[in-house]
Amino acid sequence: MKPANRRLLPPMTALMAFEAAARHGTFARAAKEVALTQSAVSKQIATLERWLGTPLFERIGRRVSLTASGRLYAMPLTSALEQIRRATAAVAVTSRVPGPISIATLPGFGMRWLAPRLPRLFARHPELPVNFSSKVVPFDFKTEPLDAAIHFGRADWPGTESDLLLREEMAVVCSPEFASTHKLRQPADVLQHTLLEQSTRPHAWSAWFAAAGIEPKTRRTRPQFEHFMMLAQAAAAGAGFALVPKFLVQPELTSGALVSPFDITVTSDEAYFLVYPKAQLQNASFLLFRAWLLEETHLQ
Repeated sequence: MKPANRRLLPPMTALMAFEAAARHGTFARAAKEVALTQSAVSKQIATLERWLGTPLFERIGRRVSLTASGRLYAMPLTSALEQIRRATAAVAVTSRVPGPISIATLPGFGMRWLAPRLPRLFARHPELPVNFSSKVVPFDFKTEPLDAAIHFGRADWPGTESDLLLREEMAVVCSPEFASTHKLRQPADVLQHTLLEQSTRPHAWSAWFAAAGIEPKTRRTRPQFEHFMMLAQAAAAGAGFALVPKFLVQPELTSGALVSPFDITVTSDEAYFLVYPKAQLQNASFLLFRAWLLEETHLQ
């Protein structure tokens, strides 16, 4: 390849000043774009004119207009600079996604909502390395090697920013054999049987009772489970009634492994949030994941 003739490459500052002035038609607007004073833009263009040996602008008082040579030069120069800008932007985006991000998620949400959607994330951003781990309770981002977390509750995680993802619709479920054997006729019938409870939702059954118009006479001890999937499996095995988010047990409802004997559902004031330290808004990898996740929740 023949080496480039540097004598045919004017100073970049002069080229940018001229190209901006040619587009805007004034040195004042060009000065704002290239972050120079109007006087400096004028000097840069004068330098370029001396370099080329021909005037590029006709100056009439404060007004300027391109000469024939200026018009001939401006069009390919604008195209060339735009190609440089696009190439730089492409390389910059790639270079801003160098490392992995680590996301904590609730087990049930991760298994039943997040995991089935991950193929779309990987298809869109095959270069984005994401690591997932399971966390049930809030933690301190300063002491954990995690970039963000999917959290259920309120937007009050200390020291974090948060994005609302979705709310959950809770329904009563049990095994089809359990429902058939006990001949359920009305919502109050659940009080005669074992009620299974998720440990982080101690008031969920009370909310469902209120929605169903039931007033339990006594507060019976209920078996508790840390994970919703354990709760759902116990219900599918015939251990009693479970109150669970419908989206977490949709596969079991579809297959018939679980049934929902009553149409009564409750929606909590709490919700699923993506929480993260504010500094993550400068993390290009995290921003790609966050944008994809928010888009997915809007498809609900």
